[in-house]
Amino acid sequence: MTTAPRSSAADLPVRPGEEPWTEAELEEVRAELEAEAAGLREEIGQAESQIAARLGDAVAEAGDDEADASSKLFEREHELAITRNTRELLEQTEHALARIDAGTYGVCESCGRPIGKARLLAFPRATLCVECKQRQERR
Repeated sequence: MTTAPRSSAADLPVRPGEEPWTEAELEEVRAELEAEAAGLREEIGQAESQIAARLGDAVAEAGDDEADASSKLFEREHELAITRNTRELLEQTEHALARIDAGTYGVCESCGRPIGKARLLAFPRATLCVECKQRQERR
């Protein structure tokens, strides 16, 4: 299996007044994203196992009163929502890694201008510049 070509840090866009990316900075961001993705995958696996076990317990819980059944249903729904959110975070993290490899990391997906190195160092999964993100949140 071949690995995807990796972009050069110097090729990544920065906003006016920002220093160019260094290879060390880009590798640090990549390592952080890869570690986060691994942790999220593990978290999803554990959550899916717990959900499956709870669904298997449904037969044993058939005699529960209405309050117990409602409480357990709420817990299952809560676990499913958390797992769904974790999956979304994993997708965002994998998307950021793919953008690094493609050389498009740091380019706003809405306007095409640089997102900003400072923003990406603070929030490595960012896909929009501050202006476009603010516009999106106002909608």
